[in-house]
Amino acid sequence: MTAPTALIAEKSATPGAEPPDAGSRHKLTTVTGLAALSLDAMASVAYGPEAIVLVLAAAGGHGLGFTLPVTLAIAGLLAVLVASYRQVIAAFPDGGGSYAVAKARLGRRASLVAAASLVLDYVLNVAVAVTAGVAALTSAFPGLYDDRLVLCLGVLVLITAVNMRGIVDSARAFIAPTAVFIGAILLLIVVGLFRDAPVSTAASAGHASVLTDNATTVGALLLLKAFASGCSALTGVEAIANAVPSFRTPAARRAMRAEVALGALLGVMLIGLSVLISRFGLQPVEGVTVLAQLADASLGHNGAFYVVQFATMVLLALSANTSFGGLPVLLKLLARDNYLPHVFGLKADRQVHRHGVVGLAVVSAALLVFSGGDTNTLVPLFAIGVFVGFTIAQTGMVLHWRRERGTRWAAKALLNGLGAVLTGVSAIVVTITKFHDGAWLILVALPLLVLLFESVRRSYGRIGERLGVGRLPEPPHRERSLVLVPVSSLTRLTSEALTAAVSLGDEVRAVTVCHPDAEDLAATEALERDWTLWSPGVSLIRLPSEKRTLGRPIAAYVRELRAAEPDTRIIVLVPEVEPERLWQRLLQNQRGAVVAHAVRRDTDAVICRLRFRLGPR
Repeated sequence: MTAPTALIAEKSATPGAEPPDAGSRHKLTTVTGLAALSLDAMASVAYGPEAIVLVLAAAGGHGLGFTLPVTLAIAGLLAVLVASYRQVIAAFPDGGGSYAVAKARLGRRASLVAAASLVLDYVLNVAVAVTAGVAALTSAFPGLYDDRLVLCLGVLVLITAVNMRGIVDSARAFIAPTAVFIGAILLLIVVGLFRDAPVSTAASAGHASVLTDNATTVGALLLLKAFASGCSALTGVEAIANAVPSFRTPAARRAMRAEVALGALLGVMLIGLSVLISRFGLQPVEGVTVLAQLADASLGHNGAFYVVQFATMVLLALSANTSFGGLPVLLKLLARDNYLPHVFGLKADRQVHRHGVVGLAVVSAALLVFSGGDTNTLVPLFAIGVFVGFTIAQTGMVLHWRRERGTRWAAKALLNGLGAVLTGVSAIVVTITKFHDGAWLILVALPLLVLLFESVRRSYGRIGERLGVGRLPEPPHRERSLVLVPVSSLTRLTSEALTAAVSLGDEVRAVTVCHPDAEDLAATEALERDWTLWSPGVSLIRLPSEKRTLGRPIAAYVRELRAAEPDTRIIVLVPEVEPERLWQRLLQNQRGAVVAHAVRRDTDAVICRLRFRLGPR
């Protein structure tokens, strides 16, 4: 089943599905794009440097002396990634990031691996971001610790509700906390650089090499592990490239500007915080984050300190919004290519892919319940998927430039090749160092997701083959039609149903199911007498049933008719009352649904469900 098949299915399933309000005001600018799609990366400065320090602290002062070099290595990788993803945005302006690149240049299987890695990373980002934000809150208010799962789910519901109103509304809502956080971190760095600090053990150690002074494999492994842990700060860099269609025209240009702004801000904050860590000689303190120590050392324990802490807590929780901005667009592309149900490709008003938003929220909620709202349970799974996507994207771009051979294509291919090598090595290092902490789950989940995508595509292929998609069908022709109307009493609903039936078919028969008990026999006989008196011009057929079932006798009668009259089109018209108020549906007996289900399951008859609306009296 090809991409046009998806379009046909989408249009046939939801005629007029294109939202009436698809103006540019529901798309992102450069600034709102940063607020909507970069919170994941921005918030990583709260835990990226700390992850490095926690690993290097195992080697004491010598190890902590490598905080800045490790951070510079990560910043260098960040620069390569930003430059590479600018090229991805320019070359693939329809979004999709590594999935789009791999699909065009590396083949179907590689594109599915890239898509699966991005899906996993987006889902884990939501769970990690929410739990980290709530962890910051419970650190400030320990009395809330036992309620952290409820708080996590509450934050998730809030972010989901905001995103159901559209990506632009969510971006506007998050501009203020993003600006406060960036301003607070930059202020912390500037003040800290000019504040006198004691010469620390770590700083005085300088960059005396662990590898030179202690020439052991442990030193190299420690640095690799610190690098792998710090690479968690790079998650979210790809989100803008995945969601290019969410930007206003010219979308690619705005997205590239947002990507550069994200890289510049993130790089400055990471390097600045790392310089301060070395300057103040900070070491891990149980119960106090490294960022909190830096705020205390730079700004003092005053109002500014609490502004930094509160802004960090809010942004950590809201950084889940990056996934809500990027994943629904990716799911739309997968649905377009028949790898996911087509419902993920539908848009509601305000350009919202609501099914993608709701699906992400449901899976994330399940992860939160599984982890009990504990960040440490989820962090080992984080960042592996995104590095797989990074590597595939950069490799695909190398092949892209070799094929396109535009201006300075060799330099561009060299940049992407360097990115592919760096991110590939990073992916291997992160996986190995975190394997026993739970990373093996990602190695299991990735192929399972790929198999799911393949299964969905095969299902659509079989459906397309049976529908004859891509082939001219036979011309329409008229067939004799017989309409069956299940009835149980004489009401306005019965009259409306028969009126509709005689308008649809050449012949109409009313059927009623009769069970063998005395009460039901009496009711059926009364209905037959009233029917004779009413004389609607339609015969009433009694269908006896030994068991107290409603749908099966009607389905059996349809099969008998089909065997006797194979050239007759049989239609079962099921009359149902649609009450005036929603809660009144609880009062209905659901007989119509039972009949429709049985006939649909056991026969090839056409099902028509007539809704008779009860208006105000």
